[in-house]
Amino acid sequence: MNRVDYFEIGSPDPEASKAFYAGLFDWEVGPPGPAAYSMVNGDAGGLWDTSAIGAASWAIFYVHVDDVPAALARAVSLGAEVAMPVVDNGRIEFAHLVDPLGNRFGIWRPKDEA
Repeated sequence: MNRVDYFEIGSPDPEASKAFYAGLFDWEVGPPGPAAYSMVNGDAGGLWDTSAIGAASWAIFYVHVDDVPAALARAVSLGAEVAMPVVDNGRIEFAHLVDPLGNRFGIWRPKDEA
């Protein structure tokens, strides 16, 4: 646990982001699913269409943790701010935080580890 093992790009223009990153790194970006989310290089990362949730742009890493709510509480106690509260989509739990220096990052855990 506590390892970086996923990345995500949030973009209000996912087609432009797909063109850029696929062109730069030869990434394979899959088709968007029902949540406007496309997998990148299988399951190495994701591209999220943020146009329906505030149109934010981000590029973040995710740290795999044992307990998402506990890690979120600890991060807040150390000065982080919650950018996206805990989301449970049935398969994973995750949250976005902003560290005290303004860097956005994510924490996550697959539900099958419960």
